[in-house]
Amino acid sequence: MVWWWRYIVLAVALVVVGRQEYCVKGEDNNVTYDGRSLIINGQRKLLFSGSIHYPRSTPKMWPSLIAKAKEGGVDVIQTYVFWNLHEPQPGEYDFSGRYDLVKFIKEIQSQGLYVCLRIGPFIESEWTYGGFPFWLHDIPGIVYRTDNEPFKYYMQNFTTKIVNLMKSEGLYASQGGPIILSQIENEYQNIEAAFHEKGASYVRWAAKMAVDLGTAVPWVMCKQTDAPDPVINTCNSMKCGETFEGPNSPNKPSMWTENWTSFYQVYGGLPYIRSAEDIAFHVTLFVAKKGSYINYYMYHGGTNFGRTAAAYVITSYYDQAPLDEYGLLRQPKWGHLKELHAAIKNRSTPLLQGVQSNFSIGQLQQAYVFEEGNGGSCVAFLVNNDPTNNATVQFRNNSFELLSKSISILQDCQNVIFNTAKVDTVGNKRISTTSEMFNSVDRWEEFGEEVPNFSDTSLQSSSLLEHMNTTKDKTDYLWYTFSFQSNSSCTDPVLHIESHGHVVHSYINNKFVEAGHGNHDTKGFSMDIPISLIDGLNNVSILSVMVGLPDSGPFLESRYAGLSRVEIQCSNSELVYDFTNYTWGYQIGLVGEKLEAYKEQNLNEVEWTEIHPSTNQSLTWYKSVFDAPLGDDPIALNLSSMGKGEVWVNEQSIGRYWVSFHTSKGNPSQTLYHVPCSFLKPFGNLLVLFEELNGDPLRISLHTISVVNSHSLPSYYHLSH
Repeated sequence: MVWWWRYIVLAVALVVVGRQEYCVKGEDNNVTYDGRSLIINGQRKLLFSGSIHYPRSTPKMWPSLIAKAKEGGVDVIQTYVFWNLHEPQPGEYDFSGRYDLVKFIKEIQSQGLYVCLRIGPFIESEWTYGGFPFWLHDIPGIVYRTDNEPFKYYMQNFTTKIVNLMKSEGLYASQGGPIILSQIENEYQNIEAAFHEKGASYVRWAAKMAVDLGTAVPWVMCKQTDAPDPVINTCNSMKCGETFEGPNSPNKPSMWTENWTSFYQVYGGLPYIRSAEDIAFHVTLFVAKKGSYINYYMYHGGTNFGRTAAAYVITSYYDQAPLDEYGLLRQPKWGHLKELHAAIKNRSTPLLQGVQSNFSIGQLQQAYVFEEGNGGSCVAFLVNNDPTNNATVQFRNNSFELLSKSISILQDCQNVIFNTAKVDTVGNKRISTTSEMFNSVDRWEEFGEEVPNFSDTSLQSSSLLEHMNTTKDKTDYLWYTFSFQSNSSCTDPVLHIESHGHVVHSYINNKFVEAGHGNHDTKGFSMDIPISLIDGLNNVSILSVMVGLPDSGPFLESRYAGLSRVEIQCSNSELVYDFTNYTWGYQIGLVGEKLEAYKEQNLNEVEWTEIHPSTNQSLTWYKSVFDAPLGDDPIALNLSSMGKGEVWVNEQSIGRYWVSFHTSKGNPSQTLYHVPCSFLKPFGNLLVLFEELNGDPLRISLHTISVVNSHSLPSYYHLSH
């Protein structure tokens, strides 16, 4: 392929850049903007948006999630588009099941909400490889996310594919559809400097490429102060009312595309709890400073099914969002924000049409006032920035008591209708109820992985191969093996391993020695393991494990993972066996993966045996069956007795688990693993786990999930799965 061929422009947008307003479509169904807000069909809009990612839930969950977002005062559903799901191989596309983007958008449309479509196609999102399909890695001469012809070709090809799919279904606002915004790239300014002048030229190219696709709706670039006209630069942060320097043109509105309602959690990490009061304060401050679009990232986080989570990221995603992983209301966050949305929308006319003024009303207090002319309506925001003390302020001849770190909204510049720190919504608590135990030996069968030796391998190399490039992300697992003759003079030998992977399991002569791992915040780790050698030929087998691929940073295509150094050190002398540059044998993946032991039609191909509960073997597959619980409550598996691995229900992976990796408080980061009800049948559900360590399947249990508070919730709040 000749990369310097000119790109074929599939559609040319009609773009008119006026003195104050950017028009993307004339006549009826149009989306325009100016320095104040988006303008949809001639009407200014102050919009609240919520991120819900279609592949992190199920099609059966989508209607209820969207309905709850709408009930919570959300106007827009925002989602990324996941390139590695939709184009698993070049030119081969998948939009089925949980990947059915069109169905998801049409469901949003049916409920009367708008869509912000973040095509990227780099998305980060704590999603493996930042959403890129791994086959990109093997394109000759490619460098991701810069002015590089191979990368730009494939990026444009996929972006065009998505845009044309949306057009073919009539989903852009200009066609009467719900999509009012699209996004190209994602937080590129974080890495732009690494590419020097090619970074800036890439930004210009990406913006022009997107606009030239003729979507007839505005495009945004988040965290991109040099976003070229007419693309709108937006803010991502927890505190955009304080940190955002504003649009890079007075003719662009102030927009907040990611207001982090919590934060993603990693194995070994604690959950980040962000209060309803803090979220409400910063949303209100952004509106007071003329912000007109606020998106909650996430409004519902969902589940990283299968192997989709990025490096070290847990399977549950943004569980502390207003809708939790199961789609249940997280109170008081959901209710407090609902009340805030109603208060602001109630006074949207002066906010969008009035003249703003702001002035000090105390040492740490500020007033923001919006007034329409000729005695029209008025709304005021009284801000107390003092984090510890209440404040009494004077405003328009009235005295107001402001709670610490809060904002009061005055609907007519006189009467308080909302204070961000005053929470009236009753909190709730999530509870799990045991539905079934798996504590009978008769319910389980097992299949043990064999530890390969060098002589068993067909792939061999005279050096240590890089993990990701060898597995092509078809599996988390790569066996490194070698054989050597031990020198009898080596006493107290120690196996020294350095790895840029995530987990290592070491075996000497087919016997397990030790496992080790790194963490999210370090690039590698090392192990020094006392071992025993035999006289003669010794077999060393090391299983390298990835727990997701990296999802961010420059030069992603050049990242290194896997073993980087292996030695056997002898304590009684300076003798060191350095095997870094040695003849190695490799096995990609596990035998059980090749047999697809988690599929019902393949069960007879696997040599299942009775379980041996006293041994709790490592590298073992377990299978059982269970019936679905009665009722509509969400369902989860409690895997607190297991170590590390992956779990499948009726052939669908519900994600990785890593219960043995504890937080600083001595607890696992996650023990409950969501089983969507749509994955289940009433009876005879197949449960398969692969356990790397020595977990105990006899203590696994099935739970139903619900919430309790002082007021009973109507059946509406039970999620369909």
